[in-house]
Amino acid sequence: MQTITISESPKHVNETVKIGVWLTDKRSSGKIAFLQLRDGTGFFQGILLKNQVTPEVWDMAKHELHQETSFWVTGEIHEDSRSKFGYEIQVQSIELVGESDDYPIGNKEHGVEFLMDHRHLWLRSSKPNAMLKIRSQVKLATMEFFAKHGFTQLDAPILTGSSPEGTTDLFHTKYFDDDAYLSQSGQLYAEAGAMALGKVYTMGPTFRAEKSKTRRHLTEFWMIEPEMAWMHQPESLELQEQYIAYLVQSLIDNCTRELETVGRSVESLRPFTELPYPRITYKKAIEMLQEGGFDSKFGDDFGSPEETYLADQFQKPVFILNYPKEIKAFYMKPDPEDDRQVVCADLLAPEGYGEIIGGSERATDYDYLVQKFAENHLDMADYGWYADLRKYGTVPHSGFGMGLERFIAWITLSDHIREGSPFPRMLNRLRP
Repeated sequence: MQTITISESPKHVNETVKIGVWLTDKRSSGKIAFLQLRDGTGFFQGILLKNQVTPEVWDMAKHELHQETSFWVTGEIHEDSRSKFGYEIQVQSIELVGESDDYPIGNKEHGVEFLMDHRHLWLRSSKPNAMLKIRSQVKLATMEFFAKHGFTQLDAPILTGSSPEGTTDLFHTKYFDDDAYLSQSGQLYAEAGAMALGKVYTMGPTFRAEKSKTRRHLTEFWMIEPEMAWMHQPESLELQEQYIAYLVQSLIDNCTRELETVGRSVESLRPFTELPYPRITYKKAIEMLQEGGFDSKFGDDFGSPEETYLADQFQKPVFILNYPKEIKAFYMKPDPEDDRQVVCADLLAPEGYGEIIGGSERATDYDYLVQKFAENHLDMADYGWYADLRKYGTVPHSGFGMGLERFIAWITLSDHIREGSPFPRMLNRLRP
């Protein structure tokens, strides 16, 4: 007899197998019991017929198996056309492993706060289980995509001596006798890597010490940040949309069941694989907002209502190009056609999820950067190494960052961005 996982069931139809499982629910009707089982690879049903098992097994199933009890189940795999998974196990014997009494998350509605406070247990439920598998697939597809496009993956430090965004929203700590901060971004380090390796990307945790009550912000989240030497903005935008389309297609190909579990139709995702995505300028966006009744003017940043309105005009991701420099970071290249602007772009997701990518062509003029350091009160002692990249063989280069949780929130139609993060409550104290 072979020990298998639930996901391997299709290969073992009409065979007797052994599987380590947890009980998610059960019900009985006379002489038959239905056990809802999971093992981390999938969910399916166990059928227990009273006249085909020993009295001890039947009594155990009736009285000792509670929600989240763990046990070994032995039985024969059958096809089950009535279930989404398509297979079930007809139980022959049960071997109890771990008892579970008074499991706090019942099969009923619970509030978001309650579920987040019990996140360590809620992960076992079908929706967060599916979310984490989707997250894992996005990370795998990310590595596949950038490998196919000739990128080298870099790991940027988490403890840094300064802010890449030039802000004060930093988590402060001490690095022996020096000040240190949790990183806001791996971008500046990736730029150094791009000057050595051509095309690189970082993928790791980043932090924001800002109190936010919106569903779009976390204090700890993951960023994917590519940097490309010898690349201007038009080529960067093509790469960005190809990347998003690749991620979406990978989920369609590999996570159909998980997408269904979170309530996302595969068919609704297919338009997001069709390229190119629309592009409009920031100035055009202001005009559209004014026509839509917004009190928007040049120089304004866009909040959630503005981003949602703009994306709704296209029903697919849309690039907004070349924002005013006052609302963007110091390292962006000035727009040669309008000195009030920088060469940058935000990619807005449809369906009300807002910005999922922010990117720009990077400034390459040494004197311009030094001037921006002064304007933003940034110390050359902290940023001189970054300016050095412009002194020694600088080239046109571009980069962007995608927030992993924001992308997953959009793809899974989540009400709260933190649902796509395994343990968001460790640092995140948001309220819904």
